[in-house]
Amino acid sequence: MTLRELLEQHRGEELELYARTINPQFVRLLRTIGFDRRWARAEGAYLYDADGTRYLDLLGGFGMYNVGRNNPRIRAALIEALELETAGKVQLGVSPVTALLASALLERAPSRLRRVLFTSSGTEAVEAALKLGRAATGRSRVVSCEHGFHGLTLGSLSAAGDAAFRARFGPLLPGFSHVPFDDLDALEAALRGQDVAVFIVEPVQGHGPYFPSEGYLQGAQELCRRYGTLFCVDEVQTGFGRTGRLFAFEHWGLEPDLVPVAKSLSGGYVPVGALLMSRRVYDGVFDSLEHSVSHGSTFAPNDLAMAAGLATLRELDDAGLVERSARLGARLLELTRPLVDRHEVVREVRGLGLMWAIEFGEPESRRRSWRVLERAQPGIFAQLVVVPLFTDHAVLTQVAGHRLNVVKALPPLVVAEEDLERFVLVLDEVVAKAERMPRAMVSFALRAARASVASAH
Repeated sequence: MTLRELLEQHRGEELELYARTINPQFVRLLRTIGFDRRWARAEGAYLYDADGTRYLDLLGGFGMYNVGRNNPRIRAALIEALELETAGKVQLGVSPVTALLASALLERAPSRLRRVLFTSSGTEAVEAALKLGRAATGRSRVVSCEHGFHGLTLGSLSAAGDAAFRARFGPLLPGFSHVPFDDLDALEAALRGQDVAVFIVEPVQGHGPYFPSEGYLQGAQELCRRYGTLFCVDEVQTGFGRTGRLFAFEHWGLEPDLVPVAKSLSGGYVPVGALLMSRRVYDGVFDSLEHSVSHGSTFAPNDLAMAAGLATLRELDDAGLVERSARLGARLLELTRPLVDRHEVVREVRGLGLMWAIEFGEPESRRRSWRVLERAQPGIFAQLVVVPLFTDHAVLTQVAGHRLNVVKALPPLVVAEEDLERFVLVLDEVVAKAERMPRAMVSFALRAARASVASAH
C-alpha cells in the first residue's frame, strides 16, 4: 500500500492515532486550547487544514522554514539527489556532496571558522561543540546564560538556563554554570579562573526573544580570548537569514570559535545540523590518525540532507531572502511599535529581522483580573492572544517561553508584506479584546491553566 493510500485510509483519525501511539497529553493540550486541526498541506507561509481553511504561519516550525514550507526548488534538489543514486554513507569513505556543502558554509563564514562537522539536529551540534571544546582546551567547565535554550539532550540541557526544562531530569552533567545574559561583569567573574572550556550564548535569546545591549557580545568575545575560553555562538534558530543577516553574529562583527547551526539549513525537509569550528578546535581534537573519528553520527551527513542544504543556501541567495528578512522585519516593527501607546497591557515590541515579539504586563486599570489570571498560571495572558489569533483569525503564533507573557513570531522569510499588515490589524483587535478581560476569556484561561496543571501530574 502506498503512503497516499495509507493516509487516505486513516483520514480523520490523525489526532486519535497520534494520541494512541505517541503522546496523548500533547493531543489533550491541543484540544484544550483549540489547536486540534487536521492539517492537509502547506505552501510557503501558509498552512491548510482538512476543511480548506488557510492559516498564516508565523511560527514557521519554530524557525525551521526560512525558505518557506515545501519550497519547490529544495524539493527538486532532493528528487535529483535520489535519481543520482549516489553512494552515500559508505562510512569508510566520503561523499563529494558533503564537502560541497561544507565549502559553501565556510565561504559564508568568518575566516576564523575553517572546519565543519555535520549532525542531524541542533542539539547534536551543541553537544558536539561542548564535547570538542572540552577536548580542545583540556578544560571541563562550561558557562552559559540564564534563560538560554540550547536543546533537550543531556549536555544541551545542562547548558540550558531555564529551570522549567531542567527540573525533572537531574542530576545533569557536572561542570556547568550559568551567568545572567547581557552581564559582562558576571561573565568575567566566571571566566577569571581560566578553567572554562566553552562559553555558549545565543546572539538573541530565543525564549523571549531577548536582545543583547550594544557591546555585550563583542565584550564576551574579548573576555573569552583573554581567558583562553572558546567562544560558542549558538545560531540554531537565528542562522540563515532569520535576523536580517545570514548569521546573527554578523550584526556585531563577531568571529566565534564554535557555531552550531541547524533548523532551516535543509529548508525543513531533512533533519540536518552542523558545527562550524576554528582550526584551533579541530587541531585540538582530530590531531592524529588515531583520533580521526573522535566524533561523528551514523546518519549525518547524508546526501539528501547535504543536497537540501546546498539548495537552501542557493535559494537564500537567489531569492534575496536575507535582505528581505531585514526589510520586512523593519516594516513589522514600524507597524507594531504604536501598539505600546495604544494598549495599556502592551509593555514592549521588539525584533531583529523576522524574529519578533510583543510583551504584555499588568494594566493599571485591570490589576485585579490580571492578578487572578497570573495566580492561576503565570504568563497566561499571552495565551489569550495566541488562541484567538489562531481560532478566530487563522494566524499561527506562539507563546515565547514558559511563564512569559510574550507572543513571538518566526515567519518564513517568504512571507508577504500584505500578510504582515493583516497580522498587525488582527493583533490590534485581539489585544484590545483580551485587554478588557471579558468573563468568557478569563474562564477559558482558567480552564486551560487547570488542564495544564492536571496534565503535568
